[in-house]
Amino acid sequence: MRFADLAEKRVAIWGYGREGRATLAVLRRRLPGQRLALICSEAEAEAEQARAFHQDALDYVTVEPYAGLLWSFDVVIKSPGISAYLPAIVEARAAGVRFTSATALWFGENPLARVVGVTGTKGKSTTSALIAHLLRSLGQRVALAGNIGLPLLELIDTPEAVDCWVVELSSFQTGDADRLDVGLINNVYEEHLDWHGSRERYVADKLVLAERASTLVVNALQHELVARTTAHPRRSVFGSVAGWHVAEGMIMRGYERVFDLRRLPLAGEHNALNLCAALTVVDALGLDARAALPSARTFQPLPHRLQTLGEQDNLTWVNDSISTTPQATIEALRSLEGRAVSVLVGGFDRGLDWTEFQRHVEWRPPVAVICLGASGTRIARQLGAAPTDYRLGHCVALAEAVALAREWTPPGGVVLLSPGAPSFDQFHDYADRGRAFTQLAGFDPQSIAAIEGLGIA
Repeated sequence: MRFADLAEKRVAIWGYGREGRATLAVLRRRLPGQRLALICSEAEAEAEQARAFHQDALDYVTVEPYAGLLWSFDVVIKSPGISAYLPAIVEARAAGVRFTSATALWFGENPLARVVGVTGTKGKSTTSALIAHLLRSLGQRVALAGNIGLPLLELIDTPEAVDCWVVELSSFQTGDADRLDVGLINNVYEEHLDWHGSRERYVADKLVLAERASTLVVNALQHELVARTTAHPRRSVFGSVAGWHVAEGMIMRGYERVFDLRRLPLAGEHNALNLCAALTVVDALGLDARAALPSARTFQPLPHRLQTLGEQDNLTWVNDSISTTPQATIEALRSLEGRAVSVLVGGFDRGLDWTEFQRHVEWRPPVAVICLGASGTRIARQLGAAPTDYRLGHCVALAEAVALAREWTPPGGVVLLSPGAPSFDQFHDYADRGRAFTQLAGFDPQSIAAIEGLGIA
């Protein structure tokens, strides 16, 4: 679907977050004078913000959308965070209402763009940024956008020529991508069950990316992912000796030692694998990954992702607020093995399984596990069901958890915020939570920089 297809249609934009605002801006430029509706039922503040900017140019819907209400529109442009499986949407779609998104509209307007689509449960933002960084080191003009923090529609009217678009896609967006030159599925774990309804549907929605990709790149260490993509006609893997992989503290190509990981400004083996994924994508584009690899030394790590804030009170403070799955928290702990760590876990409860985390901390006990937020009670109950070799705490608020970590962590130790859960129970988003942790730790939250490299460069 293209913007021209919306002319003279009854169109509603559902959601007034950054994507919704970008969509409205483009619609009002491309279809001046056409009456549009804005659905913003879940946040009165959004409705007030929209009214202040658009005044009477829009029709405002501030009640919870039901199927009968949605039937009054020909097309609904839905924000990614609104589940496609809501009963009202399923009913309205069956009745003939068309649902699309800002991402789908961008793809409709750019059928000839050279696009790399990146998805995965964890690591997709870092990997997307790494791909853009490596390509730029080879002289490519690259756009970095999507779920990483810059809606594609904010770049739709750019006059600049772009050699390659690197687009991060969440599981909410993979079905919105049209044709991808290269699709990367970094990994698949359990997440976003509240949106997808089940693990099976979450995995299936992630794997839609494989159907859209001319060349597919997957993680060889993810056996389910490998098994479910075997039929793809052009598939490359990383993480095994068949491609770029990690061994003995090195990035390897086959049996050749190519890059010393001590030169990589990213902590943890999972980030080394992210680099392997990025190198495989560069190869898949027909470019020289070996020539690009030295530039990894100058990569700027993304904020809120195993971000070492510094030392205060003889403790090292690490902000990993982006962690929204237990598996991500395990990887964060692995990156700090050998250190005395107190880890803060918990947040918005999506019902994820913490059994693997429980096994990990039994096998490699930290100094303390401090549970907080809406899911904290459930996590603490599960961990406390058997004797532990670490201290176990339970708090409601982040401030309480930080105070307890400061008390329990020995001098020279590490306080790690790696919640393994979203932030929506207490914070606007993961960045808001990370800034709050930064301030509670004694650092300036304004010092956390934005993601470097977003946009076109």
